[in-house]
Amino acid sequence: MLSVLRVHLPSDIPIVGCELTPYLLLRRPDKTITTDDVPESAPLEGHFLRYKWYRIQSDKKVAVCSIHPSEQATLQCLGCVKAKIPVAKSYHCSPKCFSDAWQHHRVLHDRAASAVNENGNDEEELFGRFNSSGSAASLSGSASTTSLTNGSTPLYPAAVTQRSGGETWFEVGRYKTYTPTADDIGHVLKFECVVVEVETKLPVGHVNTILTSRVIPAPSPSPRCLIPVNGADVIGHLDSDGRVSSSGTFTVLSYNILSDAYASSELYSYCPSWALSWPYRRQNLLREIVGYRADIVCLQEVQSDHYEEFFAPELDKHGYVGLYKRKTNEVYSANTNTIDGCATFFRRDRFSHVKKYEVEFNKAAQSWTDSQLPSAQKKTALNRLFKDNVALIVVLEAKFSNQGVDNPGKRQLLCVANTHVNVHHDLKDVKLWQVHTLLKGLEKIAASADIPMLVCGDFNSVPGSAPHSLLAMGKVDPLHPDLAADPLGILRPNSKLVHQLPLVSAYSSFARMGVGLGLEQQRRRLDSTTNEPLFTNCTRDFIGTLDYIFYTADSLTVEALLELLDEESLRKDTALPSPEWSSDHIALLAEFRCMPRARR
Repeated sequence: MLSVLRVHLPSDIPIVGCELTPYLLLRRPDKTITTDDVPESAPLEGHFLRYKWYRIQSDKKVAVCSIHPSEQATLQCLGCVKAKIPVAKSYHCSPKCFSDAWQHHRVLHDRAASAVNENGNDEEELFGRFNSSGSAASLSGSASTTSLTNGSTPLYPAAVTQRSGGETWFEVGRYKTYTPTADDIGHVLKFECVVVEVETKLPVGHVNTILTSRVIPAPSPSPRCLIPVNGADVIGHLDSDGRVSSSGTFTVLSYNILSDAYASSELYSYCPSWALSWPYRRQNLLREIVGYRADIVCLQEVQSDHYEEFFAPELDKHGYVGLYKRKTNEVYSANTNTIDGCATFFRRDRFSHVKKYEVEFNKAAQSWTDSQLPSAQKKTALNRLFKDNVALIVVLEAKFSNQGVDNPGKRQLLCVANTHVNVHHDLKDVKLWQVHTLLKGLEKIAASADIPMLVCGDFNSVPGSAPHSLLAMGKVDPLHPDLAADPLGILRPNSKLVHQLPLVSAYSSFARMGVGLGLEQQRRRLDSTTNEPLFTNCTRDFIGTLDYIFYTADSLTVEALLELLDEESLRKDTALPSPEWSSDHIALLAEFRCMPRARR
């Protein structure tokens, strides 16, 4: 007969909006062991598994600490209550917790006060996109019907069983998987699994149960403002459609989201295991990405299975069309589903897809070795050059007018390159060669069409490095130390390390602009020698800038930039990733305007 041998949950702490899927170990009637589900629609020898989820509701109301959400709150900030800040942010587990968090907590009070002063009472704009209840509601809205109903119709009211000890059990789900809701916050969940006979519909054998810890709200990042860099002195807010009212501008997001395959507890031991789990991180990342409401989204380190099963369908619900290029797998030998790649999304109401180019650096390496090296040296060369990295280049056509009255009806094209140059820091020659190869490809596109260009991604190159110099300056100093090691001669002659694209780093605009609200604070978050952010990647062992958005300055101007984060605010959780931010990189976002120009 079918029997359940073991039941357990991969994560100890349930979080609002993040699926809970218990792990079941079963023994089939033929004595074989399996983890496959046995639903009523496909019974095994007259038996199937029945599941139930309950919320155990105590008569005593429990609040959860806003800083340590796995801890019960013991005090509440009355200043938050007075300022009408979302109540979940007001709770703390101890006086020390409150005092340690005060420097960051007081920012909530300041934001609320300024919102009231400027807008009468507009904390919804400041907090609404990311607060605990709002985020849970928006995720529920984008979830599948299965997630919404959690297996019972209707969800509430549900079967209620009164238990002794002042506890009430509310039935909340009848599927194997359950997604905690805001109503579950502070309560323990109970999962039941039992073998049931098909004919009688009666349980057979004992009921297997698990009790979770208390459900916690999904930590909510503070909203990041869009800072204008075009001389205006008013901080910009996204409108109800997520776009600035001017029809001639568009926004571009670049974000390395940290592949689940790389998010190990060994590398990121400072991040709580529940916050490092993919079910949690994917929802937090989706909430963040959707919240930015960018017109174009360039993501790196997107696993192929996560693109197909999660990001593509979820972002489709928010109006995005997606294109994807998986890394090649000559080097990577594990499950091909977990190989990551680059994903580019665009709003279907703002752009249409014209053309896609896929760059495989392994192919370029093969071509170079075939033409430049004798057979005896090819294997050694390819071992050095093959890194499986790719770039995705997309040509889009704008559905909005950029040209004004001078050029009515002229097509406005845009070329967007998205790449992840994931090369070991010792292989500086390979990293520079890949960036040079990408730029040469973009030059060919530029020669065939008068088209503005964006080059986005994680280049794994700090400001001042040879790849950064090539991108930003169009050339590399022949005496640059990065050129010292070139065992294959792929960089020779050094005079070839040039390109003609007028590329400028978007975030350097913070340094070039005059006085403006928010600009001085952002300048302090730039490196004054390179005019690049002090960091876009922040872990316990490294902090620095690796990510960039470059644009062709003869065809595009920067209107606004997403504010940079300060290191101190991130160090309260040691580093990235954290419960608040689910990648070890920060997102970059720029608003651009196309400008009329003479053909080059």
